[in-house]
Amino acid sequence: MPSDTASGTAPTTAHAPRRTAGAAALLLALAVLAPACTADTGAVEGTPGASGVRDPYFPKLGNGGYDVTHYDLTLDVDPDEQTLRGTAVITARATQDLSSFNLDLAGLTVDSATVEGRPAAVNRAGNELTLRTDAKVEDRLHKGETFRTVVRYSGSPKTITDADESEEGWLPTDDGALALGEPAGSMAWFPGNHHPGDKAAYDLEVTVPKGLTAVSNGVPAGPPTTAGERTTYRWHTAEPMASYLATLAVGRFTTKASTMAGGITVFTAVDPQSAKASARTLARVPEVVAWEAEHFGPYPFSATGAIIDRKDDAGYALETQNRPFFPGPPDMDLLVHEMAHQWFGDSVTPATWRDMWLNEGLATYAQWLWAEEKEDVPARESFDEAYEDEDNWAFPPADPPSAADISESPVYGRGAMVIHKIREVVDDDEDFFALLAGWTKAHRHGNASTADFTAYVEEETGEDLSDLWKNWLYGSSRPAADD
Repeated sequence: MPSDTASGTAPTTAHAPRRTAGAAALLLALAVLAPACTADTGAVEGTPGASGVRDPYFPKLGNGGYDVTHYDLTLDVDPDEQTLRGTAVITARATQDLSSFNLDLAGLTVDSATVEGRPAAVNRAGNELTLRTDAKVEDRLHKGETFRTVVRYSGSPKTITDADESEEGWLPTDDGALALGEPAGSMAWFPGNHHPGDKAAYDLEVTVPKGLTAVSNGVPAGPPTTAGERTTYRWHTAEPMASYLATLAVGRFTTKASTMAGGITVFTAVDPQSAKASARTLARVPEVVAWEAEHFGPYPFSATGAIIDRKDDAGYALETQNRPFFPGPPDMDLLVHEMAHQWFGDSVTPATWRDMWLNEGLATYAQWLWAEEKEDVPARESFDEAYEDEDNWAFPPADPPSAADISESPVYGRGAMVIHKIREVVDDDEDFFALLAGWTKAHRHGNASTADFTAYVEEETGEDLSDLWKNWLYGSSRPAADD
């Protein structure tokens, strides 16, 4: 997700997942106190799952006590009224004995809920739903148990204004709607565990007025079907996905589907008014994916492509999994950035939002590499330009001051400078690209933290890089360019 001020980024006008060391602290947060036993029977009573996983910037985001493995969402969307009716079937595994657990949902009305087929009592406090089914001790959820929750809900989805004043969640468009989730917008259109530390597979079935198209992540799960004046579209995402990367675009689109080398599905959906201006750049999607695979390791998903919808007030592009969103025709620089996120951010997802620089610094560095190899602009020249940009020195990239700062310039430009400094230490491009590919392989479809990354780089290079991390990643002042 490039910001308009990010160095090196043109302003935008136009299955249970594998757990890695970086998610260890998060998983500890997901568990609460050990459950008690009844004195008479020894039956497990359970304890409530935590309402939030104590993310450094979004402490109430996400929930403890369970791990979602699959979302099955059925939505009926009325674009004229900007309303939806939805059913969310959430399959999860309990990570503790549960007497109750929470889901994140903003604004929409819960019509009913069941857990393992039993009616659940639902209490609401803001964006937190608490579901309880523990009228009988024997009905409570046990650690390690896989359970299914069904939530039926309806209403007018809301647009969420983020800490940095950008808009996300449910965004009405001229001919439909657009759902974007970074960092907390997905709770506006479906209930779930909305922290990047809990990734899951998805199936989405969306019914819209005939003549409109509904586009989401993954691959089409069969052709659209029409009954009367309504058409239903189905999408399947097999690989684990953080909820902030889930998307839905409803409107009139020019769509194109093809298959690139390796059997990867390429699907693009473009607002007709942007189709001509976007055609040349979108035709190069397979080229960009193949080029990035050479540098970062095998492409991690079964689908790629893009969604282009006219939404100027969104103010940003976003690396929605498999199919990045652009609010207008992208240039090559922006396309390279968002496609690089498929490795950095989408497959290797940050353990917490403090680790955002791992997404943006590496994606920005992908732009520098493309400019170096395709446009004869050495990466050191891009480094020097970023180094001279005062905005990149507002704070350390690995420690933004607040939630409002996680998409600001240092996370991008200074984050990319950290990567270039690692490249200088390695001093051999073949080894450097092997280092990046090893990183994406080690944490494929998982979560990782800054501590994971620095430990990995030191282990692979055999170097003590304490000064590099101190000066470039965590330092509050600008070091000499050649330090």
